[in-house]
Amino acid sequence: MTDWYERSFKALQLAGYAEKSQQCYLRAIRLLVEHAGKTPDLVTEEELQDYFLHRRNVNRWAPGTMRICYSGLKFFFTRVLRREWGTFEYLRAQREKKLPSVLSQEEVRRRLAQVRTSHNRAFLSTVYACGLRLQEALHLETTDSDSERMMIHVHRGKGDKDRLVPLPAGLLNILRNHWRTHRHPALLFPAVGRGRNTAKNATAPMAIATVQGALGDALMGDLR
Repeated sequence: MTDWYERSFKALQLAGYAEKSQQCYLRAIRLLVEHAGKTPDLVTEEELQDYFLHRRNVNRWAPGTMRICYSGLKFFFTRVLRREWGTFEYLRAQREKKLPSVLSQEEVRRRLAQVRTSHNRAFLSTVYACGLRLQEALHLETTDSDSERMMIHVHRGKGDKDRLVPLPAGLLNILRNHWRTHRHPALLFPAVGRGRNTAKNATAPMAIATVQGALGDALMGDLR
């Protein structure tokens, strides 16, 4: 393991970055090293500017990818190498400007009602009612719902942070009815299997591809 890698890894951990962010930032440094053909401490400010321009204009990296590249290298050069370069004062990776597609509450209810499989309907109802990410909802456990305080405990959300979100009464009924269909001792949304009779003994939650497909169909109107 190279010195610059060790120093970067240690600095990211000390700064409290999530594991995924650490991986992205370290990858950004590694790509610079591969492109420059030398260790990052030998890269000049002008070479770094040329590198950003190359990734944007030649490789045509998307704005989101450029933001990760910029943030990772900024952290390394300013926090690890202590370089006070003016490049970081004006460099910005532009975001794509797209208007979000927002459904009304009635549209959401109508589409959820038409989802044919009960486990997908219960899952998507939880995502919508609690404002959860798909992965957050997939890994919910039966002990995460607090019916006395009407809260749901979300573990390891964005930034590896736990949080509590309100549990609507209507959703509590949906979750209780859904649990009765599988009675898994731990998982709230266990993998159901082809015959849908193996959920009680499942060792993992539903597959992300399954719920992504259900969500896509619901949004497109081609519902399950």
